[in-house]
Amino acid sequence: MVEDKIILGIDPGTTIMGYGIIHIKNRKMSLVTFGVIHLQKLATHPDKLKRIFERVDALIKEYKPDEMAIEAPFFGKNVQSMLKLGRAQGVCIAASLSRNVPFEEYAPRRIKQAITGKGSASKEQVASMIQHLLGLKEIPKQLDATDGLAAAICHYYSKGRGEHNKIKASNWKAFINQNPDRDKRPENKKK
Repeated sequence: MVEDKIILGIDPGTTIMGYGIIHIKNRKMSLVTFGVIHLQKLATHPDKLKRIFERVDALIKEYKPDEMAIEAPFFGKNVQSMLKLGRAQGVCIAASLSRNVPFEEYAPRRIKQAITGKGSASKEQVASMIQHLLGLKEIPKQLDATDGLAAAICHYYSKGRGEHNKIKASNWKAFINQNPDRDKRPENKKK
């Protein structure tokens, strides 16, 4: 079966929101576009949420992604910042659902781990690896945009299994029963 899908990745924010879109065809990943949405000049939080919804909706309408990956908010000390970030994420999710685009969330550490092999990697390390993975001539200057691309690539590498879609297995045998394609033992290989 030929794999052909477009994945939209979002790094939500209420000052700058990053996004990236990749195309997967026959296991080959290519860049479609990436960028940021500047929100700092908007006066109120509701104005920012409205702009986020409109821009994500426009991206979905223009690029027709098959799936969306979004970075999940991390737990910080500032509760107000977390609430605002959670609302921004919710507006992005609402935009995807309004266009019937399935979404999945990924923790920041999981995204960094998928891209660099290290969950505590810096934004610059993630951007450098994105440059390598997508064959870009230079490291993109918009690190929020590369974080959006990282979410999309993590989604592809994770086969769409994010925080809401994790396979829960109580032991190794249960995991293999739920994932027969992951059993690499010679006696269980298909002939």
